[in-house]
Amino acid sequence: MATAARKHIKSHSAYAFDNTATTVSASQMRNALNNLADTVTDSAQRARFENEMDSFFALFRRYLSDKASGTALDWDKIKSPSPSEVVQFNSLTGGSTSNLDKLAVLKLNGGLGTSMGCVGPKSVIEVRDGNTFLDLSVRQIEHLNRKYDADVPLLLMNSFNTDADTAKIIKKYQGHRIRVRTFNQSRFPRIFKDSLLPVPESYDDDVDGWYPPGHGDLFESLISSGELDALLEQGREILFVSNGDNLGATVDSKILDHMIDTGAEYIMELTNKTRADVKGGTLINYEGQVRLLEIAQVPKEHVEDFKSIKKFKYFNTNNLWINLRAVKKLVESDSINMEIIPNQKTISKGSSDFNVLQLETAVGAAIKHFDKAHGVVVPRSRFLPVKTCSDLLLVKSDLFYLEHGALKLDPLRDGFSNPLIKLGSHFKKVSDFHSKIPHMPRILELDHLTITGNVNLGRNVTLKGTVIIVCNNGDRIDIPNGAVLENVVVTGNLTILEH
Repeated sequence: MATAARKHIKSHSAYAFDNTATTVSASQMRNALNNLADTVTDSAQRARFENEMDSFFALFRRYLSDKASGTALDWDKIKSPSPSEVVQFNSLTGGSTSNLDKLAVLKLNGGLGTSMGCVGPKSVIEVRDGNTFLDLSVRQIEHLNRKYDADVPLLLMNSFNTDADTAKIIKKYQGHRIRVRTFNQSRFPRIFKDSLLPVPESYDDDVDGWYPPGHGDLFESLISSGELDALLEQGREILFVSNGDNLGATVDSKILDHMIDTGAEYIMELTNKTRADVKGGTLINYEGQVRLLEIAQVPKEHVEDFKSIKKFKYFNTNNLWINLRAVKKLVESDSINMEIIPNQKTISKGSSDFNVLQLETAVGAAIKHFDKAHGVVVPRSRFLPVKTCSDLLLVKSDLFYLEHGALKLDPLRDGFSNPLIKLGSHFKKVSDFHSKIPHMPRILELDHLTITGNVNLGRNVTLKGTVIIVCNNGDRIDIPNGAVLENVVVTGNLTILEH
């Protein structure tokens, strides 16, 4: 291994292991990673790979240590944040555009569309009026730059899964008033759950052996790619980060001004919990420090307390405003330790299935390391993620209209929570969703919609109040053109004829 890489490994040598088993596991992992590095022939590739494996090894050793000592929080020490630690958006002043030259925008673009039955990056799923997630993000920043004569750059953090496809796609934005830059997050090896050894046997092993380690990898990847230094050289101080599938995450100059005025190094946008968000992470005060509390950290006997909308009113939208100089300082001093999320998967190798682990981190958990970090409670309109086809129905509906790449809520719906939509397994894939609901229903007066089974909606259908449509296995329900369903339950095998 390279000398610099070996020095980096040595810097962690004081890390205390609780027993011999963890020491043995760490030693075996180090040997396995060295062997993996020996399979990389290109010198530039090898240098990057060794750095990634050093980062992975540090994460792995923390995982072993946490596993041995436990990381559960003391529930009695968890307190609600103070008014200065959670600020209401409507109390913010400012909103000038004078700080746009200090801003860069980053979209997390590492995810695939496989959960919605699509091939390639999730960001290229068509969501509205022929526009993809990526198209809408570009249109938003382009409009901002044109309107205020600004030059805010857009960065995409890709994974090895999305990098090649994204590179082809962004060529169409050349000549637009926007700079789109991309960089890759790390590629870490999955590990077998029983042996705790890497799944891949070589650098070029199939994709099932590797994984992108969650968006907590953002900080290291920004620096290792050179993008952070490039932004600082341009005078950029603040990075606005959001998920690529959150159509509500637009640049807000009030939050930008507030961050600069208060000297905060990190701001997390929160929004009010609803019944659909009870598992979302929330901000707490723990031993005098602002922290993100995730459901995985909650003792079993307190899970219901965590889900309580009264006790924990807000949840993390993953819209984050982060000071770039603070990131550089913290990463270079090796001071960012985010809680590790062991994500279990099952993969096939040969004719056998194996349980494997992905050690991941979440960018929101880093909030505890930044000075003057706090939350801002924003309107629900800033949180419009599309994780499922149920979400897709919402953002494609008449509840919203498109304005310069941003989704705007119809004023008639203002002050009301979004309808709760639950589509069954027949609507899991985007292609099935479009074949069964080729024309979006009108849902301006809808509160709750559940559809399960082989159900097809016609053109100009209106849904109001609570609508439940349940089709039994082997049956079919067709809702005709122009139908109005209000506070009804439709079941059985039914084709409603037009009058």
